[in-house]
Amino acid sequence: MAKEYSRTQRIGDQMQRELAQLIRREVKDPRVGLVTITAVEVSRDVGHAKVFITVMGQDSAADIAQSIKVLNSAAGFLRMQLAKEMKLRSVPQLHFHYDESVTRGAHLSALIERAVAEDSQHQPDDSAKEPKE
Repeated sequence: MAKEYSRTQRIGDQMQRELAQLIRREVKDPRVGLVTITAVEVSRDVGHAKVFITVMGQDSAADIAQSIKVLNSAAGFLRMQLAKEMKLRSVPQLHFHYDESVTRGAHLSALIERAVAEDSQHQPDDSAKEPKE
């Protein structure tokens, strides 16, 4: 039976769960908003991990950049806490990145809704036509 997930994917999933709790409990910096970890990509050699986050309630680029900066500066502390929680020989270095997929998805959804609304205004009403028999 083949493995469903590779080792790096399993490590990334566990890191995502642990980091979500650690950031909520341990990072007390007020510059960090409500952080959601959307994904963790671990390199094949388990030396580095890209942690993709979204920040709720902060829409400006400056606020998001500030949260990323704070989390990257706390990466060493979070890595040390991860080492206590996870049973790994070496814990990957953490690199935090902003995940734009949520905002991009909301933007595309709004564009689709607007296009459908405009399309429905331009089409003639089909219910007025009576079927010919």
